[in-house]
Amino acid sequence: MSANQYDAIVIGAGHNGLVTAAYLGKAGLRTLVVEANERPGGAAVTREFAPGFKTSAVAHLLHALHPRVIRELGLEGHGLKPRQHAAGTTALLPGGGRIDISGDVAATAASIGKVSHADGEAWAPVMARLVRLSSALGDFLLKTPPSPAPGSNDFQTKLALGMFALKLRMLGKKDMLELSRILTINVADLANDFFESDAIKGLLSLEATLGVYLGPRSPNTVFNLLYRLSSFGKNGLGGFYLPAGGMGSVVEALVKAATAAGVTLRTGAPVEHLLIEKEIATGVVLKSGEEIRAPIVASSADPQRTLLHLVPPGNLDIEFSKRIRHLRMNGCVAKIHLAMDGLPEALKASGGRVVVAPSIDHVEHAFDDAKYGRVAEKPALEIVIPTLADPGLAPAGKHVLSMLFQYAPYRLRNTPPDQARAQVFERGLALLEEMAPGTRGLVRAAETLTPHDLETQFGLSGGQWHQGEVTLDQVFFLRPAASFQRYRMPVPGLWLCGAGVHPGGNVSGAAGANAAREILKDLKARKGGRVAA
Repeated sequence: MSANQYDAIVIGAGHNGLVTAAYLGKAGLRTLVVEANERPGGAAVTREFAPGFKTSAVAHLLHALHPRVIRELGLEGHGLKPRQHAAGTTALLPGGGRIDISGDVAATAASIGKVSHADGEAWAPVMARLVRLSSALGDFLLKTPPSPAPGSNDFQTKLALGMFALKLRMLGKKDMLELSRILTINVADLANDFFESDAIKGLLSLEATLGVYLGPRSPNTVFNLLYRLSSFGKNGLGGFYLPAGGMGSVVEALVKAATAAGVTLRTGAPVEHLLIEKEIATGVVLKSGEEIRAPIVASSADPQRTLLHLVPPGNLDIEFSKRIRHLRMNGCVAKIHLAMDGLPEALKASGGRVVVAPSIDHVEHAFDDAKYGRVAEKPALEIVIPTLADPGLAPAGKHVLSMLFQYAPYRLRNTPPDQARAQVFERGLALLEEMAPGTRGLVRAAETLTPHDLETQFGLSGGQWHQGEVTLDQVFFLRPAASFQRYRMPVPGLWLCGAGVHPGGNVSGAAGANAAREILKDLKARKGGRVAA
């Protein structure tokens, strides 16, 4: 086999691309990963944003990495400690109030009870039930979606549908009816059903809308909440964690696992386009002009970037292209990184994760701005202080603060991207100063990333970090498109293995693992032989 001939090529060294490559390498395939940036990791990379200060570039909390992926790829043996630093959630409230939520049920109830005794009593049982309901979704994170095609009756489809029906039955009649009731409603109605305080309702509103272009009164936001919670049950890590070394530690373990499996990784190797010969994908052409061939090409880039930019024109059906072009990719979250000389009093005793979303109306009004193409005047915030778990990310005595700013839409009206970036920084910092006085005076350096920056720096079309919104019409057997939900694309030899396919976003590795399984299954069927698992 020549130096430029492989069994499989994976485009993109984000976490899903590395997962796919590691599985293929373990199965004995000579696999190459090509990455456009100078280092692997994609949106999960840890990088220095100011001299001596490092943080996770986009994804900044570990909560969804699937235990089976960790086990099968031996990631703990490669240095990953996924449950080392549990992060509690602190909700900051106007006037200096706060709620602290942790794994200590009694302490959480007492903290919420300072705002509402009824909510303090209700929190644990309500959230336990929601996590239980979310397990109906969580059990299918590492399953291939069934085919919705008319007349489809293959065994895999029947098995998947049967398992889904069985899982619903196993919830019990009461929970099954409750899941049916809440799955498509909005989170504001759900919060009003169970809680009385603005503080808890606001917290749920942010949990249900973070990363999607929806407000708390938008339909389907309960589905997004359940999707997030699906990583908290038996199929997930059970909470939020701040990994030592930042999210880049996940990538480091994946690179070691892939390398141990014989995978070759090339960084600084952007793909110009796919090689298509006789309507079959046969490799890639790099921007340098170099051709690399393989009968299997798996792209962890998003569906639009892969299918509308890397596949040469004329190789896709018009209707399919239209569906991909119309995927909702309007990123709405910006990122602010602060290099801090210290922490204000309000943040010193936080659990590591801080939320500013004091009411449903606060989050809804922020979304109202986004609907009209404006950066939110008063955003909702998710803040992580990674140096509380790993002081080595900053100079001695200093801290890093990483902030998600919801909402800052990719599609802006009358606001140039540079102006939007300035607005994000100033408005985010102003709100944090209001909730945690003294913050502004401790900031020594900062970096602001808008959805436009996420697109430019990390190749995320529309700045959408989930590679397409995770909503009912863009998940399961509709992700990325009906009849093409099993990772195999219309061009033979081309597969998708990133967050743009089932089960979607989050640093879970599930999409990469699922794609690798389907690739190996197809290879075995075509060769009529045995492929190692």
